[in-house]
Formats: sequence, structure tokens, C-alpha cells
Amino acid sequence: MDGYKHILVPIDGSGPSTQGLNEAIRVAVGQGSHIRLIHVLNRAPLASPDITGSRFDKLFGQLRDEGLRLLSAAEASVRKAGIAVDVRLIEATGGSPGECIVEQALEWPADLIVCGTHGRRGLLRVLMGSDAEHILRRSPVPVLLVPAHAGGHARRVAAES
Repeated sequence: MDGYKHILVPIDGSGPSTQGLNEAIRVAVGQGSHIRLIHVLNRAPLASPDITGSRFDKLFGQLRDEGLRLLSAAEASVRKAGIAVDVRLIEATGGSPGECIVEQALEWPADLIVCGTHGRRGLLRVLMGSDAEHILRRSPVPVLLVPAHAGGHARRVAAES
């Protein structure tokens, strides 16, 4: 392989997500890469008997606007570093963000996924799930995980085949 020319970076506005983006920028500068930023907006968790019709549309619209704002800010950071970048807001109707990210890696096609991880362990991880773990287990390409506590040091982890 000729390095990582297409780097997929999921963002959600969290601290770990920002650390993942910063690491992706460092890798991209060294590799001459193109970065694709994605933000996954999932309709399924909002489906509730209490949130219907116009209330759902208003809430989803607010979440979409926030996702676009996050993507725009991240895009500006990548452009400032002189890296080619494009953005995608993914509106999912089910499944986990991790599933959407893996699908995007296949469709683009990405050479590397760089993502921040909250580093949850134990019961908290069981209750909240782990998109990073899903990505790692299902990714068709190498994954670079940047743990929240890394202080700028990422762990390079090859995806399982």
C-alpha cells in the first residue's frame, strides 16, 4: 500500500472525537491524504410515542443543524492544515453509528478509519455500547483508535479480517 490516501473520520462533537480528528490531521499531513468527515444522525432513538409529528421534525431538525455545525467546524480545521476534505451527514433510520461508519468505509472506499473513543469499561460499556468496538470488529480497513485519556497518543490497531 502507498500509505493512507483516504482517511475516514467520524465526529460527534465530544472531546475524544476532537482528539481523533487531530490525530487524523497529523496522519494526513504526513501521508498527503484526503479526509472524509462523517457525522451519523440516527432517527431510531428518537422514535417514541412521546415525540411525534411536528415535535419529532423540530427535534430532528435541531439535531441535523447541530451535526452540520460540527461538520463545518471540523472541515475548517482540516482545511486550515492544508488537507483535502469533504463532509457527509449520514441520516440513519436504525442500527448503530458504528454500522454506518463501517458502511461508509466500504462505500468511499477508505484506507483508514480514525476515531476517538470514550474508553468506557465494565457496566457503563455494556449499558451504552461501544461504537469503536463495533468499528474495530467489522472494519474492512485498519482502524486507529484515539482513547479519551491518550493525551494525543493513539493506539494503532489493525482491523480483524
